[in-house]
Amino acid sequence: MRWAAALLLLLVAACAPAAEPANVLRVLAGSEIKDLEPLLQRAEQEAGVRVKLTYTGTLDGAEQVATGRADGNLDATWFSSNRYLSLIDGAQARLSTQTKVMVSPVVLGLKPAKASELGWDKGAVSWADIAAAARDGRFSFGMTNPASSNSGFSALVGVAAALSDADGALSAEQVTAVTPKLKEFFSAQRLTAGSSGWLADAYARAPGVDGMVNYESVLLAAREPLTIVYPGDGVVSADYPLTLLASAPEAKKALYGKLTTWLRTPAVQRDIMTGTHRRPIVNGVPLGPRFGSAPLIELPFPNRRGTADELIATYLNQVRVPAETRFVLDTSGSMDGDRIAALRQALIALTGADTSASGAFSRFSNREAVTMIPFSDRTGQSVPFTVPERDPGPVLAQIKQFAEGLGAAGGTAIYDSLAAAYDRPAAPGHYTSIVLMTDGENTHGADYDAFEARYRSLPEDRRRPPTFVVLFGESDADEMRRVATLTGGAVFDARETSLTSAFKEIRGYQ
Repeated sequence: MRWAAALLLLLVAACAPAAEPANVLRVLAGSEIKDLEPLLQRAEQEAGVRVKLTYTGTLDGAEQVATGRADGNLDATWFSSNRYLSLIDGAQARLSTQTKVMVSPVVLGLKPAKASELGWDKGAVSWADIAAAARDGRFSFGMTNPASSNSGFSALVGVAAALSDADGALSAEQVTAVTPKLKEFFSAQRLTAGSSGWLADAYARAPGVDGMVNYESVLLAAREPLTIVYPGDGVVSADYPLTLLASAPEAKKALYGKLTTWLRTPAVQRDIMTGTHRRPIVNGVPLGPRFGSAPLIELPFPNRRGTADELIATYLNQVRVPAETRFVLDTSGSMDGDRIAALRQALIALTGADTSASGAFSRFSNREAVTMIPFSDRTGQSVPFTVPERDPGPVLAQIKQFAEGLGAAGGTAIYDSLAAAYDRPAAPGHYTSIVLMTDGENTHGADYDAFEARYRSLPEDRRRPPTFVVLFGESDADEMRRVATLTGGAVFDARETSLTSAFKEIRGYQ
């Protein structure tokens, strides 16, 4: 029987997951770090550390750390900034050593002709000057969503601090006082995004937009050269602190020390500067000529979480150009059971049922126009909602009631239904986007080729909204990616996570 027992042990060993190598450092990171992946591949050979990155949004990541959900599963964090994280009660106790790796200020990049027209290619420029030109419609720009991307949050803080003439950290009262000026400034915003990289791609596809508020590193890497405007009254910079979690075991602490030492060597700092267009953090590495010679004045950051949250909420509900969102929702027979329940839950979360910080900022915003377009073997009746500027509760309750009433039956007419979403005229003065959620392949009506031909025949203003596709169940991933590429959207995969997570992530792009 010994041979049988030995065979059993071999079978158990074969089925067990492989143990993680001892030299792996597990890092929770913001998407901004992705461009460091080629450099980090060298870390195993040169520093003896294999870096395993798990990406998340800024607010979601901060909550994971502050609530302890990262403990035991991760060893360190690497966000573009720890400023928001440090404001959350209990977060500091979860953190250990912080090591700043590189620097990139959030500034304005403009097409050279527009910068010359405004006179901003020479001489001093302040945020007040930029705000006045925005108010007067003299230029347009794109910026990421402050609720999902640190570059947008840093820009919002910087503009608010500069326009409020605050001597120190912003207070809630100053946020209220500066709101009219912020509304004037953001009246010129024409693009939004959930990440800095996606914003750069969207800007490249939007020839009518004059510039971006983004990391200096992203602006320097833009496909077409931009004139970078460094406001003389200050900026908010990302310093990318690689941060050890207090829960990390001793062996991981040693790996962290090796990695941070390697990252701050002059050779690696030069590689970071030339490869990612970020400024070196250590002395003795000369700054390249592309970065300019203007000194960077750091503007004060809020020192209370309530003020930071109030600033984000003010932007979403009062200041920004409002959103118009069209949800094209699969309610075919294959959605019956757990899947339709997951769809109901995902939509209800956007009505305010999710009370986490990221959930609160992903709910349907005041002034937002929302249209639900359910479909099965034919396009269902469109159901419009408009969230009012004040007292959104009753309309959010109506959306919740709609979600709770969704049922599942019939076939799948994806492209007829998506075409119906594009047939609707855009709401004036809104950002318009479309969310397509399906769990299967098209079985009824027009196919992809017919949809593409119809889409390309639409007037330019009808083709402008991007489609954000949610992969779910057995949806055709390749075909859905073609939809996203055609329309300038993106794909979000809910097959391994949840519909609720995917829908929350999409909100950063709307």
